[in-house]
This record gives sequence, C-alpha cells and structure tokens, in this order.
Amino acid sequence: MTTQITEGVKISVVTEYQADYSSPRQNHYVFSYRITIENVSNHTVQLLRRHWFIHDVHCTVKEVEGEGVVGKQPVLEPGEIYQYVSGCNLQTGIGKMYGTYLMERVYDGKLFRVVIPEFVLILPCLLN
Repeated sequence: MTTQITEGVKISVVTEYQADYSSPRQNHYVFSYRITIENVSNHTVQLLRRHWFIHDVHCTVKEVEGEGVVGKQPVLEPGEIYQYVSGCNLQTGIGKMYGTYLMERVYDGKLFRVVIPEFVLILPCLLN
C-alpha cells in the first residue's frame, strides 16, 4: 500500500493485476486500483477534480483530467473515509501512476491540491 497526506487529506492506494481482462499476447494489461481518501483534518472538504499521469515502460505517458472520481464529487467530514475502485489499461506489464486531486475546503472555499502518491502497476510474475 502506498500512502501520503497533503493538507490533512490522506490518500492510500492498493493495486491488483486483472488477469481475466488482460491479453498479454496482444500487449493488453489491465490493472485495478483502490483509492482510499481519508479526511484527517478538522475541516469538511470536497473532491472536485482529478489529474492523473500514467506511464508505461515504453515511455508512453497518458494524461487524464476531469471532474470528480468515478462520476462523484464526494464531500468528506472530518474523520470520514471515501473509497473507490477504478482501472487502467497498459500496453506493457509494468507501469506507474500518480497525480493530484483538486479539493475545496467547504467553510471558506479554499482550493488546494492533494497529492496522489506514485504507485507501480506490475505483473505479479515479474516480482519473483
């Protein structure tokens, strides 16, 4: 698990290779990742946008930006946790992702970026 705290928002990431949806012979590798967002601050916050950078071993970089996560813009009270699962397709069995969430502190409208720590996407057999 990879974890980082930025301005009172803790982001944790767990990844999993999805063999049933992958076709290595066709250079198609599918990974899922579970993100846990925990508000460890004293203020209510809302996630507004996401911005991802996705790398593979061919030095291909995909940039993904948009509103919310999985169609939602969750509001987290102090101490609350929000989790979601999403996925990523790569043309190689190794890659990495990282990025930021644009958050808003609800009581005063302050916008701030929360770091999504870099995490590795790797075929389990390559870890042996």
